[in-house]
Parts: sequence; structure tokens; C-alpha cells
Amino acid sequence: MVLALLWSVSGAGNSHDVHRILVLGDSLSAAHGIDGDAGWVSLLEMRLSEREPRWDVRNASVGGETTAGGRSRLPGLLDETHPDVLILQLGGNDGLRGLSLRAMRGNLEAMLDAAEAAGAEVLLVGIEIPPNYGPMYTDRFRSVFSDLAAERDLAFIPFLLEGVALEPGMMLDDGIHPGAEAQPRILENVWSELEPMLDRLE
Repeated sequence: MVLALLWSVSGAGNSHDVHRILVLGDSLSAAHGIDGDAGWVSLLEMRLSEREPRWDVRNASVGGETTAGGRSRLPGLLDETHPDVLILQLGGNDGLRGLSLRAMRGNLEAMLDAAEAAGAEVLLVGIEIPPNYGPMYTDRFRSVFSDLAAERDLAFIPFLLEGVALEPGMMLDDGIHPGAEAQPRILENVWSELEPMLDRLE
């Protein structure tokens, strides 16, 4: 609530002085199971706090979100926040539930189209899933992200949890969500692609 109010205040009358980042993700970006201030999005806010010109970050991530849910929410979020950059981190829950990959791709394409129409550049974030549904499904799932990134020439992170998922002490007991110790590494994974975008847009 406080972040939303700060966003609203900062946007009033200063739209030309402030750049904005919208993060649309699932529990991996919503600091599931850890203190919210320890999450990678909060760490990103802190990193950007002294940058000029100013960058505001709006975290619209929701635990359990699918690409269908993100697709339904994104138009309103774009109208509300007018972001310069959209960090799109969805699809993991589609894969874990074995949902249609054709539908997942369609949802991602619709969100990319909406972001483009709103004038926002996109950083697409991929994720890996366990091979529960067989290697063919897992390979096709991975390819949805890489294919879209290549076709649309997007800034792209193939695996958000690179250097985290298989490292001792980095994951929570559920084996799915990263712990607080992992968040700085996740931020660096994001920052490697995000920083050039910010430099170009400033």
C-alpha cells in the first residue's frame, strides 16, 4: 500500500522527471517465504534509489500468478503506471501445472503487444521447470521464452535462478522458492540485462 501511494505521489506532476519500472511476476518476484524487504525487487529499488534521473519501481507480482492472470491484469497496470520498462517474469506456474504451452505463448505475446503499444520496453525473464511432464514438455516450455526473445529482439534472461537453484542454502525447504540469501544473486542476474536498458533510456 505504501509503495502504491508513493508511486502515485511521485507520478503527480513529475512524469517527465521520473522513469518507471513495472515488475509483473509470480512468487519468485513477490518475495515468497521471506521478508519483503529482502526480495530482489526491493534490492533493485535500493540500488536505483540514488540513480539520476530517478527510477521508480512498482512490484505487481503475485504468488501463484499464471500468464493468463498476468494478461488480464497488465492493461490496467500499464494505464495506471505508464512504465518505461516492463520486467515480465511469468510462466513458471503454467509449467508447474502442465498447462497448455500454446496458450502460455499466446498470453505472453498478448502482454508483449500491450507493452509495446504502451511504449514500454520489455525485459523477458525465463525460468526452468522440473521434468515432471517429460523432456519434450520441458524443452518446449524453455523454447517459448527463447523463441519470443529472439523473434522480438528482447532483452532476455534465460533462467532467473541461474547460480541459485542448485546451490546449497539458496533455496527454501520447498525446493521451489529462493531464500533471502539468494536474492542478491537474482538481482545480479536481472541487473546484467536491465542496466543497459536503463542507460539507453536515460
